Amino acid sequence: MATIQPYTLIYDIEVRRHLARIDRRFHSLIREKIEQLLSDAPDRETRNRKPLSRPSALGTAWELRFGPDNRSRVFYRTNQELRQVYILAIGVKERSRLVIGGQEFEL
Repeated sequence: MATIQPYTLIYDIEVRRHLARIDRRFHSLIREKIEQLLSDAPDRETRNRKPLSRPSALGTAWELRFGPDNRSRVFYRTNQELRQVYILAIGVKERSRLVIGGQEFEL
């Protein structure tokens, strides 16, 4: 039985700036969860991985939630043909606010 090639994770240049605004103690958790949850079937809907129901300013198609109280958010899109996941933004949800790179976005 042939093994399925995992998806390649490609980070947008802005993601580094987004991470700089998040407490360093969460960086390894973020990296671990992205690799664990998006390397295989990133376009399969789960409890914490969902397609966005309406267009966002980021132009992404999916949202991944994880971390303490599900506060961490990763926004991404996929390319099935090339088996690639484009990580476009990483942020933190604080009550009804989503903060990405120090900038607040409407939910």
